[in-house]
Amino acid sequence: MGKYIEMEKFALNIRKETLKMLLNRGFGHLGGAMSIVETLAVLYTKMKVDPQNPKSADRDYLVLSKGHAGPALYSTLALKGFFDLEVLNTLNNNGTILPSHPDRNLTPGIDMTTGSLGQGVSSAVGIALGLLRDKSPRKVYSIVGDGELNEGQCWEAVQFAAHNKLNNFVLFADNNKKQLDGTTDEICRTFDLVKKFESFGFDTVRVNGASVEEIDKALEKQKDMPLCIVLDTVKGQGVKYFEELKANHHIRFNDEQKEILKKEIAKLEEEAE
Repeated sequence: MGKYIEMEKFALNIRKETLKMLLNRGFGHLGGAMSIVETLAVLYTKMKVDPQNPKSADRDYLVLSKGHAGPALYSTLALKGFFDLEVLNTLNNNGTILPSHPDRNLTPGIDMTTGSLGQGVSSAVGIALGLLRDKSPRKVYSIVGDGELNEGQCWEAVQFAAHNKLNNFVLFADNNKKQLDGTTDEICRTFDLVKKFESFGFDTVRVNGASVEEIDKALEKQKDMPLCIVLDTVKGQGVKYFEELKANHHIRFNDEQKEILKKEIAKLEEEAE
């Protein structure tokens, strides 16, 4: 149980630093960043990475296909030591190394530039295929949004990954039930993501996306095929006010919301002690 306590603490700190960063900037993609915090905490506990040598050929790879959730990934990388925590305050500023969406040419620890929805999954699959052909033991992980799965390119990549039996590839589908303009059910229903990924040839499991233990144990289920972990999450996860806010994809914070953020950050700081 000790490792799960550490993962939960890591997730708490990722959430805290992400909220601080967004509060400092005054706006940002809060909803979809919050829903992958626990997943990032598990991954960056388990993945082989080297903050002192981010481009090491001996590393595992993460491709954040839902690039608008970049702030949560930036917080994770800073907490792992890829760069100083103070750099988080430069999010979206001119000349920053932390642009709105991840850029591999700017940010230490970013393996692939993303943000054009649908394309990150294809990039991740390509990396996985290359590593497999090189007989590398390294793994490739990618996180895709449920709204992003409206893009047909995602499913082309999924079919290609299954056809090539990429057993070094894990795809997390963040099923937070919302996208930019509303709920996924309103815009384009996802139907049963587990059945869909299974029909495309993936080993597939659904987990509580707020449980580091369930996410960690799901990663052990991969056998001879690519694995999809469907994350049952809530947009704005971990912050009740923003979970319940209808338009919580990208928020420009008003004075009331800034006060709510300050209180949430203070609460997280107490829990982190």
